[in-house]
Amino acid sequence: MSQRIKRPSSPDPEAQDEDERMYGEAASEELAQEFADRPRNFHKTLLFSELFKTLFNPLLELRKNPSGPVQGRAKTRSGGGGLLSVQEQKRHIIDKFVTRWRAEVGDDFYPAMRLILPDKDRDRAVYGLKESNIGKLLVKLLKVDKNSEDGYNLLHWKLPGQSMAARMAGDFPGRCYDIISKRPMRTEVGDLTVADVNELLDKLAASSSETENLAVFQMFYLRMNAEEMLWVIRIILKQMRIGASENTIFYRWHPDAEALFSVSSSLRQVCWNLRDPSVRIQQEDTGLKLGQPFQPQLAQFQVTTTLSKMVSRLGVTEDDPEYWIEVKLDGERMQLHMMDDPDKPGGKAFYFCSRKAKVYTDLYGSGYEEVSALTRFLKGAFSPKVRNLILDGEMVAWNMKEDKPDDFGSLKTAANKEKLGTAEDNVVKDLRPVFFVFDILLLNDAQLGQYTLRDRYRALEAVVPGVHRRLELHPHVVASSPDDIETQLRTVIAEGGEGLVLKNPRSMYRLNSRNDDWMKVKPEYMDEFGESLDCVIIGGYYGSGSRGGRLSSFLCGLRVGENEIATGASPEKCKSFFKVGGGFKAEDYAEIRHHTEGKWTKWDVRSPPTEYMSLAGGEKLERPDVWIRPRDSVVVSVKAASVTESRSFAAGVTLRFPRFRRLRLDRSWDSALSEDEFEALHRRARAEQESKDMKVEDRARRPAKRARRELVIAGVDSSSSSTAPRAGVVPAVTSKKTKKIFEGLEFCVLSDAARPLKMTKTQLEGVIKEGGGAISQRPEPGTGMVLVADKKLVSVASLIKKGGADIVRPRWLLDCVAQPGGGYLLPYEDGHLFHATEAARAAARDSTDRFGDSYARDVDVAELAGLLADMPKLESRTNPFDKGLFLQQLEEHGRPLENLRGYIFSRCVVYFHGGDAEGTESFKLGNYVEFGDGTVVGYLGSPDLTHVVVLGDDDREGVAGLRKEISSRTRIPRLVTRRWIEESWEESTLLDEEKYALP
Repeated sequence: MSQRIKRPSSPDPEAQDEDERMYGEAASEELAQEFADRPRNFHKTLLFSELFKTLFNPLLELRKNPSGPVQGRAKTRSGGGGLLSVQEQKRHIIDKFVTRWRAEVGDDFYPAMRLILPDKDRDRAVYGLKESNIGKLLVKLLKVDKNSEDGYNLLHWKLPGQSMAARMAGDFPGRCYDIISKRPMRTEVGDLTVADVNELLDKLAASSSETENLAVFQMFYLRMNAEEMLWVIRIILKQMRIGASENTIFYRWHPDAEALFSVSSSLRQVCWNLRDPSVRIQQEDTGLKLGQPFQPQLAQFQVTTTLSKMVSRLGVTEDDPEYWIEVKLDGERMQLHMMDDPDKPGGKAFYFCSRKAKVYTDLYGSGYEEVSALTRFLKGAFSPKVRNLILDGEMVAWNMKEDKPDDFGSLKTAANKEKLGTAEDNVVKDLRPVFFVFDILLLNDAQLGQYTLRDRYRALEAVVPGVHRRLELHPHVVASSPDDIETQLRTVIAEGGEGLVLKNPRSMYRLNSRNDDWMKVKPEYMDEFGESLDCVIIGGYYGSGSRGGRLSSFLCGLRVGENEIATGASPEKCKSFFKVGGGFKAEDYAEIRHHTEGKWTKWDVRSPPTEYMSLAGGEKLERPDVWIRPRDSVVVSVKAASVTESRSFAAGVTLRFPRFRRLRLDRSWDSALSEDEFEALHRRARAEQESKDMKVEDRARRPAKRARRELVIAGVDSSSSSTAPRAGVVPAVTSKKTKKIFEGLEFCVLSDAARPLKMTKTQLEGVIKEGGGAISQRPEPGTGMVLVADKKLVSVASLIKKGGADIVRPRWLLDCVAQPGGGYLLPYEDGHLFHATEAARAAARDSTDRFGDSYARDVDVAELAGLLADMPKLESRTNPFDKGLFLQQLEEHGRPLENLRGYIFSRCVVYFHGGDAEGTESFKLGNYVEFGDGTVVGYLGSPDLTHVVVLGDDDREGVAGLRKEISSRTRIPRLVTRRWIEESWEESTLLDEEKYALP
C-alpha cells in the first residue's frame, strides 16, 4: 500500500467498527475517563500477515544472517557512509513498519504493540494455555490420529522438529507449522486484520472451556495459513524471539516509551499517551503512580573473578568506601502501595503486585479490616504522618515455630491459609507470609528514586516501624572491605541461607534495570566444582554383578558450539564429556528407563552415529554399549569434584568423580549444557579458584515394546551372535531381574547333582521350572538347549564322545538363583562347566580373575577361604602399593569404583555429632563409612573433615551451634542426617547430600 499524505478528518466506518470490537462500548466510557484524548485510527488496521512479513520475519532473518539481504532492510546509509550496523538495520525495519502504520492506519499503535510484545501486555487476561493444551486442541481441530506420527509429535512437543521452520521458530510453534502446513485450509495468507486477531485473542482469554477454546482456534484455522498460525501460537505462548528487545521497540515508537513503561507497566499508556514522538513527556509524568505497577530494579549476577573487583564495581571511593550487604531472601519480589482512602475502614487502601505486574491485592488485602493474609495485621506498621507510599521488598514464607524462612514453594499455601483463618488461629500458626521491605520509592507524593539508597533507607526507617513477623525492614551490614563478603557468606552457611546481595548506598533507584549497583552472590562448598551441570545423556553402559543386565552408567555429552553449527554440524550433535554411574537410586534408574525405553540403539563400530555424537580417539574411546539420540534422551543434573583434561572424551576435558543429583525432566535436550556455556563456566571457576579460597557461585511416546534380543549377561561382551548356550550369552530372555530368570530357555537335566549339593534330577528340574525355564527329556546340543549334568552317565558320555556339546554343572543353576534381587543369569565360570568346547572354556576363564574369583557374583565364606588358601604368596616389593595412585588411574581410564560398596565413601572424612555419637548407632554407621573406604574422625576440628552426620532427631540448638562452628572453617563440611549414610549404603553408591541436608 502507498502512504497517504493527508489524513481524513474522522475515522472511516471500518476503523470505527474495529475500535468498538477491540475496546467495547461499555469499556469506552471508562477509557474516556482515563484517556480523554486517546488516539483513534482513521483506517482499519493492517492485515495480520503484514505484521510478520514486514516486521517479524525481517528481524528474524537479520538475527540469523546479519550480513545477508533482508526484505525491508536498507543496505547502506543514505549519506553513503557504508554498510549499516545490525542495530541500525533493526531500527530501520521497525521504523519502516511504524511509519507505515501511522500513515496508513493512524496513531493508535496499541493493537499492534500487543501482538509485538505479548509478554508485556497485562490488559489481556491470561489464556491458561500451555504447549500441551494447544497440542491437544490442534489434534482435535485437524482430526489427527493421536497415535500417528503427527499426533505423537503434537502431544510430545518437547521432541523438536527437524524442518527449517521448527528450527527458526522454536520447538513447539515450529512443530505446529510443520503439521498444519500438511493440511492447510488456506495456502495464501488470510484476510484477518490486526484488530481481528486481537478480538479473537480476547475471546480466547475469556474462554472457560476446551469447547470455547476450540471454537477460537477453528476460526484462526479457517482464515489463516500455516505461517499465520505459527505466529499466533507464538503470541499465545508469549515466545516471540524476534531478535529485537522491548527497549528497541519502545524507543522506535517514542523516545520516552521505555521510561513510561518502567513506571506504569502498561502498553496502553505507552501507546496512547505517547502518540507523537516529537512531543516529550514532562518529568512528573515519568514518576511512579499509586496503584500502578512499576518495573523494579533487579540484582546483577556477579561475573567478576575476585571479591575485590566486585567491591570496586559498587562505586566505592577513598572518601566513601562503604557498601551494603543484605541476606538474599528466597521469596517473591513484591511492591506495596498504600494510599489515603476515606471509604476504607482505617482510612487506608493497599495495593500489592509482583515484579511481573501480577496483582496480589485480593490475597494480601486492600484494607485494614479486610479478611486477608497480611493487611489486617498491619495496624501500627506505618507512621501516622504517612499519607501514601510505595515500598519495594520480598514476600517470604516464614516458619514461626523455628523462626526462620521457609521454602519459596510454601509461600502461596501459607498466604491462602492465613487469609482463610481467623486472627486468633494465626497467632500460633506455623507458617505465615512476612513482607521484608528494603526500599521506599514514593512518600507522601514525593518521588524518592532519584535520591541515594542511603537516603531512601533513612526515610524508610523514619516512617515504617513495621510489625514483628508481619512487615519488617530488611536489615543490611555496612561493609568496607572485600573480606566482609566472605565473613557474611560464612554466616549465610551457618544459618542455611541462600546467598547475599551487595548494594551501592550511593546509587539511585534505576527502574527496569539490572546493573552493578546491586549484585548477588551465593556460597558453594569448597571441595566441589562450583556448578551443577545439566547435561544430556547420549550413551549407556551395561552393569555387572548386582547391576547386571541393565544400564548402570551413562555417557553424557556437551552440545556442540555455535561455530560448529555454523559450519554445518547438526544442532543435535554432542561431544562425549563424562561417564556417570554414581548417585543413582533404584527409582532414578527406573525413571530414566521409563522415559527412554525403546529409544536405545546398539553401538555399531562399523557405522557410528557421527551425526549425533562424537567420541575421542576416532570414535573408539569410552564407546558405549548403546546410544540414544539427544532429542529422545533426558537431561541429568550432575555434581563433580573438579574438571580435568582428558584424551578419552571428545570434549577434551572430563569431570572427576561425577555424581548424579537429579533428573531434569523440566529441561529438553536443547537446553542442556553446550560447549560454549561450559567453557564460560569453567573459565570462571578457574579464575575464582586462583583468586580466593571460597568459591562464589554465579547463578541465576509411550514406551514402545522392546524387541526380543539376545541378552548380554553380567560382565560379558555381547559381540558374538551365536545362539549356543555358552559363557556370556543366553538366547533371548527377559532382562527383568525377577524369579523367572530362566524364562525363554530350554533345559535338559541329565543327572543328579553330586556332593556337596546332593540334589536329585527331579529337584533340579523343580528349580528350573520355578525360574520359568522349560524342561526337555531329550538332549539336543547345538540348538540353544542348556544341558545340565554332574555325573558321567552313559547318556552324558555319549554326548561328550560325539563332540560339540557344552554341559554345565547344577551349581550354575543354584548360583544364578542365589544372586540378589531374585537372581539373574550369570556368565559361565570354569567351575560351572562339566564338559565344554575349548571356545566355551576360554570364555569361562574370562569370567574370573587369575585366582578364580568371579567378576559377576559374590562368593560365600567357604569359597573365599578356598580362594585365599590357593593364592600364591606375593614376593616382596621394593615399591609399596599406592592405593591413591591406583584409584586415580582407574578413574582416568574410565573404570571408577564409585558403585562398589568398598569404595563409595572414598574421599569422605566423617564426624558423628549428637545423639548416640559413641554408641552402637555411630559404631554401625562408622563401619559402613570405613568399609566404603571413608574415614571416621572423633573431633570436629579435623582439617580434612568433609561431612558432619547429625544423629539426634530434634536438637535444633545443637545444630545451630554446629552451623556456627563449621562456618568459620576454611573448608565447609556438609551437614547431613544419618539417612545419607544408610541410603548410600543401601543403594551402593554415594548419594547427593542436598537431599539429606539438615533444614
